[in-house]
This record gives sequence, structure tokens and C-alpha cells, in this order.
Amino acid sequence: MGNTQGLGFTISDLITGYVKSFDPSKDQFILTTSDERDFEIKFTSTTYAELIRNLGESFIDCTGQMRDMIVPGRFLFAYGIYYPEAGKPFEVKHIVFAGRSENDWVFEKQDWWIKQIQQLGNFYLDAQFGEDDVIDFSKYHTMLNLYGNQIKNTRQETDTISRLIYGFASAYNLTGNEKYLEAAEKGTAYLREHFRAYDPTEETAFWYHAVDFSEHHSKKILNSNMTDIPGMRKASANSVRERKLLSSEFGDDYDAIPAYEQIYALAGPTQTYRLTGDPLIRADIDHTLNLFDRYFRDHKLGGYFSHLDPVTFDPRSDSLGGNRARKNWNSVGDHAPAYLINLVIATNEDNHKDMLIDTADTITEHFQDYENSVFVNEKFLEDWSHDHHHGWQQNKGVVGHNLKIAWNLMRMWSINQDPKYVEFAKKISELMPLHGGDSQRGGWYDVVDRELAEGETVPRYNWHDRKAWWQQEQGILAYLIMYGILKDPQYLKQARESIAFYNAWFLDHDSGAVYFNVMANGLPFLLGTERNKGSHSMSGYHSFELCYLASTYSNLLITKQPMDFYFSPVPNGFKDNILNVAPDLLPKGSIKIESVTINGEQYSDYNADDLTVKLPASDTRMKVKVTIAPTAGLEHFSAKADIVDGDGYLTLNGELDSRGILPLRQELQKVLQCDSLTIDVSNLKLLSTEGARALIFAKQKMNIDEDVIIKGASDQVKEVLSRDEFVEELIIE
Repeated sequence: MGNTQGLGFTISDLITGYVKSFDPSKDQFILTTSDERDFEIKFTSTTYAELIRNLGESFIDCTGQMRDMIVPGRFLFAYGIYYPEAGKPFEVKHIVFAGRSENDWVFEKQDWWIKQIQQLGNFYLDAQFGEDDVIDFSKYHTMLNLYGNQIKNTRQETDTISRLIYGFASAYNLTGNEKYLEAAEKGTAYLREHFRAYDPTEETAFWYHAVDFSEHHSKKILNSNMTDIPGMRKASANSVRERKLLSSEFGDDYDAIPAYEQIYALAGPTQTYRLTGDPLIRADIDHTLNLFDRYFRDHKLGGYFSHLDPVTFDPRSDSLGGNRARKNWNSVGDHAPAYLINLVIATNEDNHKDMLIDTADTITEHFQDYENSVFVNEKFLEDWSHDHHHGWQQNKGVVGHNLKIAWNLMRMWSINQDPKYVEFAKKISELMPLHGGDSQRGGWYDVVDRELAEGETVPRYNWHDRKAWWQQEQGILAYLIMYGILKDPQYLKQARESIAFYNAWFLDHDSGAVYFNVMANGLPFLLGTERNKGSHSMSGYHSFELCYLASTYSNLLITKQPMDFYFSPVPNGFKDNILNVAPDLLPKGSIKIESVTINGEQYSDYNADDLTVKLPASDTRMKVKVTIAPTAGLEHFSAKADIVDGDGYLTLNGELDSRGILPLRQELQKVLQCDSLTIDVSNLKLLSTEGARALIFAKQKMNIDEDVIIKGASDQVKEVLSRDEFVEELIIE
């Protein structure tokens, strides 16, 4: 059993795991962690309990029934105190349950993430634009405090605006809320007007690091009535003063143009382009791709350089110092998640697919370093030799980048089924829980040493053992998509544990949105810039992206439930008026269009399997709602109803957990009017409490004299049916 005997002091901490047993006489239970270590947990007179709740929901008190909820197999968080006394159990003060029953996970509801993205969207709309209902990005502030109040600053940064635009565009795609679309489109236009430099002689665009604004008109900065100079925007003499910053002013990127800033400048506009097909956005994307190809790409040795000289655009310029002729994870790997996958979805063009596959191949070829470390190598010289002396990172591993590789390789596998992608992703998925995850408390760590020193068995944390919100996102999405495609139950286990940790500890129910960091034990860390909801590092990107893709993967690949997606194409924006509506790169044939409406009217000109809608000719904008559904049902559970001579027969197979309730109820509906109902459960391996309630509810809808007969029940099924006198409503043979 785990304890703190020998430490000599008390310590408060978190233990996360699955209930193994409960001893009412001692008022304590055994909790087994994810890595199968057992801890004795004791209730106290002040222990309280709650259920994980979504943003916008009230506290869900479970204190009164918490002991009844301690049943084998239930996942929970136990926060309490260790006492350094021999043989004494961990005393729990606060319990957070992940579901209403041992087989329930509240976040697997079809609309969980959709509701969460609405809350996030509303938080950032109010924080940035106030309550006057006017979206004006000149009021945008990079810095927001814990409560969403603006911290006064005259500097606006390209990437934080772009990331917030991504959030609003994604929120519109899931909800159809026009305010989110308005924010995404106005933000995109604002970026183009103030932060983009276009060179018509080379047909390239680059994005300024930031712009400083002043409301005083006594001086002009980068304002002129002279003819436009390529690369510089002309403004009128009486406009608000602007000082454009070509190069970064942050840390390792100082006085250079880092690739990742140009990459993330496209994140919001590209997601908006998916919705609208705006040709102005497409031009910005194309011109920025020209920049990547002409200046950042290494056409000889592959990959993309990490930095350019801000004057010459030369990646080998001596002025770059330690950034000269370097490559890294961001310059190669971030293209895919930031904008390129969404661009491939929107255009379906071969050149974009080729670029995406090239990045996947480059990552697979160069980033693996398992002879030396369990973590990928992230920093390189021009010839792909390893650079372990660069800036802050040195020879450190970023846990979230490893998980991000696994997640994105599985996405890219759907357009290029190279087995090396899957092998690499599986390798990461096996190693990260052991070396980058917290098997006692849950969640994913931040930055760790890539190699162990003599005598060490645990990777050393670079700065702290805190956990950042964005790294939780990478873990959640990696294991969701891996389970959705590969069906290994261990991936679902990791996904659920990661999602539970995020929703239990990162959601700020008092002030809104999500915390930047929590401590190892899940409590929020609220010091310095990590206290804020807006900063150079945090904007409306990762939290929105998590909602968007977790909803997509959970509903369409795992729980097998349909989803609605909304689009607002401009007239003649998309090539040949073809709207591509796939929510992400998913295995071909796994999803289909179920229905389409345009401006509220049913519409039939679409290709269900290709996930495309042929838009009608129009000179006005349309609102398109597309319902997308899985092509197949659940893999772990099936229900089949038949009627023979007026009698109903229902066959249940597999595991009837919370995910199986919808197909069960659909099949039950077919036999409710029968003279009798016989349910064959001989191949039912598990019956959840919700499943039992569904059967009792069905009995309630039948005639009181009609029998419901259960055949072939296992001991587990009988035990669940016997709870709360369920069995009295049924005949068990």
C-alpha cells in the first residue's frame, strides 16, 4: 500500500484511480491508480464530494450519497492528507466523481464539448469586446487577467489574435452562433489590414510579430501619403499611430522572424476560410505558403528552417546567431495542426496534401531518437544533426510535443496510410504515460530532461511539476483518435483519464474559461502571467480546439452519435461551388453526411460519402447546416430487435455502458407495443446501472400485464438488475 511513512511531515495531495473495494466498517476504501498501485483511503467527518461539471453548470453535490457511490470499478479523484504514521490510511477531504455510475463518464454526453465551447466563446467575446455587442478588434487586448478583464497595453500580437479567431470560427462551426462568425470574420479582416505585409513582386505575404498602437496623432509611424512600398502598408496621415514589429521580441526568437509565428498567423484565417470560402483569405494563405516555400523550406535536405533574418529573409544569416540554419519541432511539425490539415480539408488540393505528407514523413524520419531517449528530439542543425545546446530547451523534452506528434500522425494517416506513422504514434502512446504522465494524480507534465543522470529513475522536471492546459489537450486528442482508429482499450482508458483530469481541475467555474496551469495535485496555480486568461502564450486556441476535436472524435468515432456543423459560404467563394464539410481528417468511410439544410430548408445536392455539398448558385450568403453521422455503430455493444407473431425479442451483445444507451433505446422503441418481450443477454458481458434503468423505463411504457423476460444473465447482470428492486419488474430465467 502507498503511504508517506518516513517523510516525517504531513502533505496534502491527490490520488486518482479506480475503486477496488470498500469496507463500511472501517469507513475506508482501496483506490487503484492507473499504474495499478493500491492506496487505502479513509473518509473523515468533513469529507465532501461532487460530480465533474461543465463550464456554466452549478456545483453538483454528491456528499450525501458518496459512500453509496464507492463501488468497484468507479473512477474518481481523492484529494486529502497523508499523515506520517505507520499503518495510517490517506484521509480524503474532497472527492470528485467522473460519472453518475461506475460505467458513466459525464463528458461522453453528445453535447458536453459543444456546451463548453459556447461558454468559452461567450467568455472571450465579453472579455475582448465588452457588453455593448459591438465587435471591434481595435479594442482587443493581448493580456486578460484571471477574471477576463483587460490589462491595459498598447501592443497587439498577430498570433494571439489569430488563435482567438480560430476559437470563434470553431465555435461557429459547432453551434451556428452568428456572433462567433462575425468575430472570426472581423478578426481575419483586422489581421489583414494591420498585421500582414504583402510583396506583389514575389507574391509573398509575411505577418508582423506585433503592432504597437497609440491614440495620439502628433506623429506618424509607418504612415505615409507616398506610394506604397512592397512589404509596407500605407495608412492615412490622420490614422491611429502604429509601430509595426517585424521581428520577435521574445526570448530565443529575439530579433528574428520565427517560423511558428508565421505558421500560427494562418490558424484563425484558415479555419474561417473553411466556413466561408472567402477569396481574400485564400489569397493570404497562398501568399504565406509562398513565403514558407521560398524562404523557410530547405529544398536540399528537407524540412523548414526555424528562423529568418528580418531584413534579408536569409535563414543562414550570421545575424541570427544561435538561430542560424536551425530547424525544430515548431518549424516542421506545427504546420499540420495550426492550419495545414484544415486547409487540406477545405480545398482537397493535391499540393496541400503533398505538403502535409512531406511534414509527416520528415517528422517520422528525423524526430525519433529512441536509442538515446524516450522523448523525441526537437532541435536540429541544418543537416539534421541534433542540437542540444539551443536556448532554454537544451536537451529537454516537451511532453505535449510528443503527444502532439502521435495525434497528428494519426490524422495524417487518413490521407496517407503509411504504417510508419502508426508505429511511431504507438511508440509515443506507450512511452508517455510512463515518462510524461502522472499515474498517481492524472494529467500530463510540462518539460522534462530527455536523459536520466546516473542513479535517476524518474525524468527530472525542467522548471516545475505543474501541468499546462495545452499539454492536456495534446494528450486527450492523441488517445481519443488512436482509440477511434485502432480500437485498443488502453487508448480509451488513457483518453478518459486525461479528459477527467482536465474537466475536474482546469475549468474555472468562478471566473470562466480555463486555467493556464494547475499544480501536480490539480489545484490552480495563480501567480505571474500564469494567473491570466490572456497572454502571449494563451488565447482562444487550444481550449477551443480541444472542444472542437474532442467532440468530433468522441461522437463520430467512439460513442457513434451524429453531429451538426455550420457553414456560411460567400457567393462563388469555393471552387466549383463545392463545400467540403469533413470536420477533421478521419478514416475514409468512417463518417457520412446524413442531411443538409440551407437557410433552414432541406437540401439534397450533396455527396454523402465524399462529405461535399454542391452549393446552389446564389448572389447572397447562405447558412448551411450539415448533419454528419458515423457509418457504423458501436464496436463494443450491439442491440437487435425482432418481432415474431406479436412477441418482441431483443438480443444484447458486448458491454452495455453509457455509450450503449442510445442504440439500446432505439431498439427498445421497436418492441414496446408487443405482447411480451424476451431479452437475450447471454452474450452481454457488462450491464451498467443506466442500462438497467433503460430496461425498467421500457417496462414502464409497456402494458402492466406484459412480461419482460431476461434470459442467460451472468452474475454481474443479475447483480445490477437486483439493485433498487429492479428485478421485481422483470422475469429472470
